Amino acid sequence: MTRLLPHIASIALLVVGTVVPGYAQDSVSASPSEANIMGTVRASIRLTGVQHALRVALEQKTRTELTGHFFGDYRRAIRAPRQWGDGDSTLTNYVGHPVQGAASGFIWLTHDPAAPLGLSPTRDYWASRLRATAWAAGYSVQFEVGPFSEASIGNVGLRPDTVGWVDHVITPAGGFVVMVGEDALDRFVISPLERRLSSTALKAAIRILLNPSRASANIAALRSPWHREDRPIRRRLDPFAP
Repeated sequence: MTRLLPHIASIALLVVGTVVPGYAQDSVSASPSEANIMGTVRASIRLTGVQHALRVALEQKTRTELTGHFFGDYRRAIRAPRQWGDGDSTLTNYVGHPVQGAASGFIWLTHDPAAPLGLSPTRDYWASRLRATAWAAGYSVQFEVGPFSEASIGNVGLRPDTVGWVDHVITPAGGFVVMVGEDALDRFVISPLERRLSSTALKAAIRILLNPSRASANIAALRSPWHREDRPIRRRLDPFAP
């Protein structure tokens, strides 16, 4: 049991420790620079914590690896990829990881005061999405081999065939595509549908289903999953509405 304590403590700190002060610390009263960095880091930690909690809850292989020596196994699990694939399924690598990249990218955009809110053919828009992609790349590296990573929680990497370049490339690159795609869906599909619908619950459901990465980022930022900065659905459902 004592060997499990570092793993349990890591997940507890990620999931619980950052959520309690989150509402106060992510307040819009913070300066733009502070909100950009500190708010992004806190929300990213929350997202990471949820991902690892789900891994532990749903993956037997992850739970099995929790019984080893934490620091020794973690050190041995960190290795440079020697191949493209990592043994994960096509769905995980080419759907799941781009969605993860987009969610972490949207977290950056949520705290970037200079980022346009929606799709637009401007230099500012593309620059903001590239900044978000850079953040997604860093998030991916941390998730793979950082202190709170698959390598430390579950020891992914102890076997060389479980480490590949696919995650480091596809997560941010695919995340960029998903972010732009969800922006396009929000502008050309979700917004027109909202103008035709009277049901607030249906509007919220459409926003979540058609923009899942943005919904995940909203939750990590302690917002309603259907939140839009410029389009509150209804004040009673969206506490962040101006």
